[in-house]
Formats: sequence, C-alpha cells, structure tokens
Amino acid sequence: MDGFPAIKRRAMIEEYRAATDGLHIGQTVYVDTDVDETDLGREIAAIFSLADDPVNRIGGIVAGAKLEKPEPFAHLAKWLLHPKLKGIRRVLHTQPDELSREPRFRENMREVERRAWSFDLCVLPRQLPLARDLVGSFPGVTFILDHCGGPDIKGRALDPWRRDLQDLSAQSNVVCKVSGLITCADPRNWSVEDLRPFFEHVVACFGWDRLLWGGDWPVCNLNASLKDWLDAAKTLTARATEEQRAKFFEGNARRIYRLA
Repeated sequence: MDGFPAIKRRAMIEEYRAATDGLHIGQTVYVDTDVDETDLGREIAAIFSLADDPVNRIGGIVAGAKLEKPEPFAHLAKWLLHPKLKGIRRVLHTQPDELSREPRFRENMREVERRAWSFDLCVLPRQLPLARDLVGSFPGVTFILDHCGGPDIKGRALDPWRRDLQDLSAQSNVVCKVSGLITCADPRNWSVEDLRPFFEHVVACFGWDRLLWGGDWPVCNLNASLKDWLDAAKTLTARATEEQRAKFFEGNARRIYRLA
C-alpha cells in the first residue's frame, strides 16, 4: 500500500458503516481483497464471522482463491456449504496475461463450475480477449466483470476497450459490475461527464438485465468517497426508467449473487 496513501489505512467494518451512513445500502457483497496466499484463511474466517452477525448485513461472500495452485479451495473447507459463499475471485490484472490459460487454472475452474459458484473477473483492458476465451470455455459459470474491464478514462481511451468489451458481452454468461470507474479517471479533475461515454457503452453492450452497481470501497477512496461515487452513478442513470434503476442498484445483484 506504500504507493497508495489514500487507502493505506484501517478499513474495517466500523469504517464501512461510517462510509455507508445515510446511503440506504440494504445488503453488501464482500469481494476478496487479493491478500497473500498465506493470509487467505485468516481473511475468510474474519469475513464469515462478520457475515454470521445479521447486524452487518453481509448477504454474500466472494472468496479469494489462487486457481493456479494445487488445492486452491483448502482454506474454504469449513465454509464450502455456507449459504453466503456465492463465488470466487482470482485477481488477474496483477498477474501474467496467460495465467487464465494454464492447465491447472482451467482444472480448478471446473470445480467452480461444478459447485455453481460465480467468478468475478478482474482484468485489464488488454486482457479482455483472454477473459472472453475463459468465459467461453465455461458456459456453466456466471462471470462478473469487475470495474467494466478497467478502461483508461483518464486518457479518454475508448478503443480498443470498446470493441473488446462488445466482443466479451456477446457471451451470455457474463455480466458487468459498474464499479471502479472513478478510480480509472483523473484523480484531480474528474467529472460525471468523463465517465458517461464509457458507462453508456457498457449499457449498450450488456443491457439493464446484465448490469449491477458496485461500491469498490475502500479502493474508491483513491479518487472519491463512496457517497461521491454513488451520487455519480445516480447521475449517470438519471435518464433510465425506475425499473432499470431498480435492476441496476439492487435487483440484478440479488439475482446474480443469489442473495436472500
């Protein structure tokens, strides 16, 4: 975290409660924080402990797993049947591009498919074609593209991200989480209008039934508060219908993450 002073700080459940105060967030889906492999067990034990307390309103958990390793789900043994374990994420944007094509990774993805878990895709724009290959290889898995594929909003680089996102969206088993857009923008001088062409392309590709809003807290604090990001998302969706906004902010997440 040395290079990211804005988020090199405590970010526990108390800080999350403060960040969400007054935002009317009914449930939260916890997504792994890409901890070191040796800390995976401690992370997931802490999160399940929080999720078991209804006051924390954690409706689902996406656990981290290093799918390129032998026995990548060993740290989940105690919680494999827990109703709040909804999916798996292996962050790919920090890894070699070919990781998702390694035989062991693919073998472990078959276990994700067998258990009917979703898989959160966290990739760079250049990795979108690789993501398309992965999504197409496992039609029984619901893939959730995090951060819209991380477009370079600061550089206003719509292409080739725009083309590759459209190609990926042609796979019916992938949906898009609209999160992280403000962290892709200029941290000192971003506006909702900077985000708009990227957001509108995402809507054109996936439609309102395959989109869900994501808070990306505390990483959003690199550029803005969670409230600022929620306000921006409300502005971006102001021209949508009430039904479309309901799907975007709540309904689709309930369905895709299979929340109670």
